[in-house]
Amino acid sequence: MDADVIVVGHGLAGLAAAAEAADAGRRVVLVDQEPGQSLGGQAFWSLGGLFLVDTPEQRRMGVHDSHELALSDWMGSAQFDRDEDLWPRRWAEAYVDFAAGEKRSWLRSMGHRVFPVVGWAERGDGRADGHGNSVPRFHITWGTGPGLVEPFERRVREHVAVGRVRLAFRHRVDELVSSGSAGGSRAVTGVRGKVLAPDAMGRGKASNRTEIADFELTAQAVIVSSGGIGGDHDLVRAAWPERLGTPPAFMVSGVPAHVDGRMIGISRSAGADVVNEDRMWHYVEGLRNWDPIWDNHGIRILPGPSSMWFDAAGRRLPAPYLPGFDTLGTLRHLRQTGYDYSWFVLTQKIIEKEFALSGSEQNPDLTGKDLKLLLGRVVGDGAPGPVEAFKEHGADFVVADDLSDLVRGMNQVGGPEQGGAVIEEDLLRRQIEARDLQIDNRYSKDTQVAFIRQHRAYRGDKLVRVASPHKILDPRNGPLIAVRLNILTRKTLGGLVTDLSARCLSSNGEPLPGLYAAGEAAGFGGGGMMGYNALEGTFLGGCLFSGRTAGRAAAAATS
Repeated sequence: MDADVIVVGHGLAGLAAAAEAADAGRRVVLVDQEPGQSLGGQAFWSLGGLFLVDTPEQRRMGVHDSHELALSDWMGSAQFDRDEDLWPRRWAEAYVDFAAGEKRSWLRSMGHRVFPVVGWAERGDGRADGHGNSVPRFHITWGTGPGLVEPFERRVREHVAVGRVRLAFRHRVDELVSSGSAGGSRAVTGVRGKVLAPDAMGRGKASNRTEIADFELTAQAVIVSSGGIGGDHDLVRAAWPERLGTPPAFMVSGVPAHVDGRMIGISRSAGADVVNEDRMWHYVEGLRNWDPIWDNHGIRILPGPSSMWFDAAGRRLPAPYLPGFDTLGTLRHLRQTGYDYSWFVLTQKIIEKEFALSGSEQNPDLTGKDLKLLLGRVVGDGAPGPVEAFKEHGADFVVADDLSDLVRGMNQVGGPEQGGAVIEEDLLRRQIEARDLQIDNRYSKDTQVAFIRQHRAYRGDKLVRVASPHKILDPRNGPLIAVRLNILTRKTLGGLVTDLSARCLSSNGEPLPGLYAAGEAAGFGGGGMMGYNALEGTFLGGCLFSGRTAGRAAAAATS
């Protein structure tokens, strides 16, 4: 045999799985179709946000959290309602135990640290028993995505140095190899595929698909940790659920093209069961990257609560479809408008305090652990540099000193000539003026204004995230800014069904011998542990938890 364990996919889940299996003394081959410069996968590009429960960081911010509250939030968000949700529900319970238990200390033992201000992402639909986070739980890694990848890459490379792990870059798996009698149980015993030509492209960019050789590797266990389908928009549209309306004709891509879902189909062909393929997570605050890394590269705005949100025709979105509250609810609402985009309207004061861009490369202060840059963010010394660069160069931004010029620019960026709707200045003005009148009223009837004040009651938001309430049309707060928001593909919430040992199950519910799955390919555990809705900070944590579980279980099952 070539190894005890083969791991297919060198993203965060794969690195965690390989490190854990090697720590247990097993020989591991880590296989990926991409070159070594893409080691770490999508996690490298992330903000590094992690869902953690009842932490010292929360308590220092005055946040009271508990396992019970987190589990209630999770189940309210997941809304499990299918027979296929047996294992996803069990994985959800196990993951909340992990997030409220050893997750933080386990990461800290590897040198991982978090930014002390806890973020409050995905606040939900406003119902006590509905989805959303009741309290801030979004812990940003100090160093963002690269800072989260680093300890796992370091662990793997330490094993490479002593010959326990082999890194097989540019090895594209096309088939899972099985052995056993025709009438008996067939076990997965390896992988087979093509060696691709070397490629010196930059991290995240498309690599060549030139085949130069065949390969076959054998092992006692194979772990599939190859990601989801977000880079293939045709697959996304094919799986798009009716409950979210019609699939968009235009989307921007939040992941590189190699996030293609190939291994999910290959695993299914080998006998593994796949469920909940219609559950997916896409953002509605996507920007076309003015300086793209991959084709059709999209960046997500992580907005504060103050920007006014309008559909393509200039009609204000109702609560709870407010910035940062209900991602899929807002997506469902916008798909009913007949257009693939919407608008934020805000001020310079709002963009300086409230706009953050998701991605390690868009946050040089946190990624580079630069305290001087970080201080500028905290004291509000202008908008962060990457945000100002988007404002200046981004195709989705309109900046103007008065509303008439703003509307004119909005219609140039998103009007009929671009296949969009016409925004009427009078309609937009009436809605903004009505909102501005509520700023003088401490007991505002405007839901969004009331939420802005509620946000500022949390010291973390008041410190770094939420602008003081002000009138949008007051020129002292300008200039005015409009931002066209596109739908951005991101995560697959369903996937390969796994038991709590990360073993892939067949359609009859029995383990498929030798095959394990982790990360997005397994719906982050069980075939979809997040159900219909994610609580944010759960994707990376799901990769870590399922990767760790798969690596340990595969090691225990091999000799």
